[in-house]
Amino acid sequence: MLLVVRSLGFALLALTGYVAVEHGWLELISDQVQLASYLNHNGLSGLIMVCLAGGLFTGIGGPRQLLAFALGFALGGVQGVVTSTLAAAIGATGCFWVARWLLRDVLSTRFGHRMHSFNKLFHEQSLLKILMVRLLPVGSNLLTNLVAGCSSIRFLPFLAGSTLGYLPQMLVFALAGAGMGQANRYQLAVSALLFILASVIGAYLYQKQRNQSLAQPVSDPS
Repeated sequence: MLLVVRSLGFALLALTGYVAVEHGWLELISDQVQLASYLNHNGLSGLIMVCLAGGLFTGIGGPRQLLAFALGFALGGVQGVVTSTLAAAIGATGCFWVARWLLRDVLSTRFGHRMHSFNKLFHEQSLLKILMVRLLPVGSNLLTNLVAGCSSIRFLPFLAGSTLGYLPQMLVFALAGAGMGQANRYQLAVSALLFILASVIGAYLYQKQRNQSLAQPVSDPS
């Protein structure tokens, strides 16, 4: 019975997110001109609301890069980076705990073997491995949040690794947004270089982790 209630709870939240997107409740987040006007007129309270709305936007699968670009345009590079990264961390936190409270038992029942493999992979050096996943410019932020929430990974390493891993891409797109707003070609160039650097770091960490896994001795079943 509890499993059914949790499944229905998650379905209700997913439906709410769909309705929010379908009715354009979060369009302000993706429109940098409207966003800048809203923030100029509402000050600190507007900034808090945008941060929370950005958390919801990224938590239901919206691209955090778009959020960073819009906030970079509206607030400037530095403040855009900080606000968009905080919003993405809030979104990841919400998604993580929704998955842990509502989806964990369901997925453990249906995909127990795959969840066991994920738990085994992320059991050690959780922060570093989550950081690696976030740095790579591939994969789904939403899927990572959900799977992590359904796994046995601890929350603090997940949050720390995610926040640190978000920073390079958020910096890239916030600077690009700020450069677009101010017609600053140097900020655009810096953002492109940072994107390449973050991708190289992520690929390096992935290759290093893969080599360590291959170097581990395989136990003889006999």
